[in-house]
This record gives sequence, C-alpha cells and structure tokens, in this order.
Amino acid sequence: MKTIVVTGAAGLVGQNLIPRLKARGHRVVAIDKHPTNTARLAELHPDITVVEADLAEPGPWMDRFAGADAVVINHAQIGGLVQAEFERNNVTATSRILEALEAHAVPYAVHISSSVVNSEAEDFYVDTKTRQERMVDGLSTPHVVLRPTLMFGWFDRKHLGWLRRFMDRSPVFPIPGDGRYARQPLYAGDFAAIVASALESGITGTYDISGRTVVDYVDIIRAIKRITGARARIVHIPFGLFWGLLWLYARFDRNPPFTVHQLEALVIPETFPIIDWPQIFGVAETPLLQALEETFQDARYSHIVLDF
Repeated sequence: MKTIVVTGAAGLVGQNLIPRLKARGHRVVAIDKHPTNTARLAELHPDITVVEADLAEPGPWMDRFAGADAVVINHAQIGGLVQAEFERNNVTATSRILEALEAHAVPYAVHISSSVVNSEAEDFYVDTKTRQERMVDGLSTPHVVLRPTLMFGWFDRKHLGWLRRFMDRSPVFPIPGDGRYARQPLYAGDFAAIVASALESGITGTYDISGRTVVDYVDIIRAIKRITGARARIVHIPFGLFWGLLWLYARFDRNPPFTVHQLEALVIPETFPIIDWPQIFGVAETPLLQALEETFQDARYSHIVLDF
C-alpha cells in the first residue's frame, strides 16, 4: 500500500485513475481546484482525502505531499482561448508542485504529459505542455513521463463524451470535410492501469502512450452513434463553414468545448508512435469497440457528466 498524491484529480484521468488505485489498495490524496468536480469526486470516494486548491498559488495543499510515496502530476489546462490560463495552470502550477515535491522529498513522480509535444500543431496548449514536460525532466527525483494521445472514457467532458452528448441534443451531427482524419484514441481505463503499474514498478523514462488502433474520426463518430443509439443524423459540411461556426460560437462562449485551434489540429494528417505498452507496463489492451461500450454503457459512471 502506498500513499499517492494526484493533482488535477477531478478531471478525466484523475476520476478514472482513483477507483483503480483504490482497488489496488493504495491511499489517495486528491487535489483539484474545480469546486463542482472536486465535490463530486469527494462524493464518489468518501474514503480518500480530497483537497480543493489552486495549485498555482502556494498554500496548505503543499503540506499534503509530506509522507507521500509518489505524486501523479496530472493537472492541465486543455481547452480555452486565453493564453494566461494555459500559462498559469500548465506552467506556474507545475512549478509549485515541483517545489512541494522536492521540499517533502517525495521519492517518485509520474508526469502526465501529452502526445502534442510531438505534434505539428501550434497553440497555447502545445507550447505550455512542452514547457511543462521540460520542467519535470529537470527533476533529480526518479520519474516517468507518459505522453498519451486523445483519451476517452468515464467522465469525458471535453472530447468523445461531449460529442456523444451533442448527438443527444441535436438532430444533426456535423463532420468537417470527409472526416477521414486518422486518430489514435486511447482508453482512459487502459491509461489509468498504466499509471498504476508505473507507480508500483517505479519505471523511469519517457513513453509515448498511443491508442494502438488507428481509426478515422468519422468512423469513431459512427461507432458512438451505433453504441448509444443516438438519433442525430451525421452530415458532412465544408471545413471553412465548420471553422466559421466555431469562431462565431466562441464569441458567445468564453470556454467553448471545441475551438478553431482544436479543429485545425484535428485535420493535421499525423499519427503518433506505437510502442508495446501492454508488454512494458503489464497492462492488457482493451479493444476499441469494447472500450467505447464500457465508456458509454457503464452503470456506475457513464451517466456522470463533469462540469467544464
């Protein structure tokens, strides 16, 4: 049994990781600043320590690192339009976490980076996540860096989960262009198992954790529609029109779930390295269709929607 601090614990990865850490007998200290999602995390897991705190600000949360066996550096600003928010949440907060980690001599860390550090895309997220990874690599503390691709699973509020809910609300589902954009979606359940394995083995190094099935975006959408029984009709629209609609939407929503920058990244024809992570981490890969079914049909968690 280990005591593990998880930052950004109320988001997609944290909410998927914590049940699996508990199942393996570990104690968890979960830290997040989102009030609603942090409260939901505490409600779901009354047997763990949940701390609501802004990691960009020094405070009592830093003392929670005392006596910890490991830290999962998992917080991230993923979406949004304001550069300062990415700087604060991906760079400044990481600096504070590393300060606390070193002050309390935590012996091991798992850093959740992102496949975007290998991407050709250029935006606030790519820039700050790349710098964040460099900061962690400056640690003398033994650590592992994991670079996941686009994830989906329980509590997915930003990606496939949001798209699935859009299908329920709209009679049509727009696809930009022909939708033939190669993706490598990674099941958050598998990724959580990889993180748990790293925490127990103490593995070090940097690993690109990609979904091992390359699939076109439009085929993912069709699979979600089939699994959920959504009635929305899939409609292809020109890329330029799609871009313009997103741009207009962002004029009225300060934190849109999908931005023009993400659209531009979506259509870049790129794939990410595929390594034998099942062998490296001793984790069985969940087939894509099975993972989608678990995501959208799980009786315990699939109905829970996190706030943006």
